[in-house]
Amino acid sequence: MIYLQLFLSFLQVGMFSVGGGYAAMPLIQSQVVEQHGWLTMQEFTDLITIAEMTPGPIAVNSATFVGLRIAQAPGAIIATLGCITPALFFVSLLSYIYRKYKDISLLQSVLACLRPVIVALIFGAGLSILSMVVFGGHAKAFRNVDWIGVSSFAVAFFALRKLRWNPILTMCLCGVAGLGLHVLFGV
Repeated sequence: MIYLQLFLSFLQVGMFSVGGGYAAMPLIQSQVVEQHGWLTMQEFTDLITIAEMTPGPIAVNSATFVGLRIAQAPGAIIATLGCITPALFFVSLLSYIYRKYKDISLLQSVLACLRPVIVALIFGAGLSILSMVVFGGHAKAFRNVDWIGVSSFAVAFFALRKLRWNPILTMCLCGVAGLGLHVLFGV
């Protein structure tokens, strides 16, 4: 029974997570934390960290980890197969359709409409994890966040990225700018 639950849960993750691993996080969270209770929210946050650090897609790494934790090696294999089965089918089908109809403007319009949806899913997952990290599971009001510091960092980061600076140099400069604002103005 647990093998079937693992397969079907990660089949849903594989089937409905459009846009990659970051977009799959809310669905993985729903399946393993809320619906089945296989992991706590803290364990889920740790899972995402481990899944990002290890090579491979986040959803597949998550499926393997959860399957291993719940039902050892057979569970890991079954959960991973559940996660990749829809991708195998859909990629084959979409590849055929795209090759055949790639010059039609309707197809290009559909692909352009999917972009904002993916951004919203990633943003929602990021907010869930940010809330867990910042507030430790107690989702308090965002009044405790230093919004001036956060917005200063964001403006500086995107302004410097627009100039096509090195991302590491950009983050270092934004950190120095934030430290300077804090020391000089107590912001």
